[in-house]
Amino acid sequence: MSTPVVIDGRGLQPPAPMELTFAALDKLGSGEELTLLLNCQPFPLYQILRREGYTWQEQWDDGTCAIRIRKP
Repeated sequence: MSTPVVIDGRGLQPPAPMELTFAALDKLGSGEELTLLLNCQPFPLYQILRREGYTWQEQWDDGTCAIRIRKP
């Protein structure tokens, strides 16, 4: 089992969180996942993930959106 990948984009300016997310997704194996932490919902990212076949779940806690993205 691989080490969990977490990207904390809460203090980063756009487009840095999205760029880091796509770079990390390129390195994931099939069925692996990463967690992206943000202070908002990244609706443009969701559209791209849907188009590319990724699945995701989001969970809000204390103003942070934790988005778990799984590679198909």
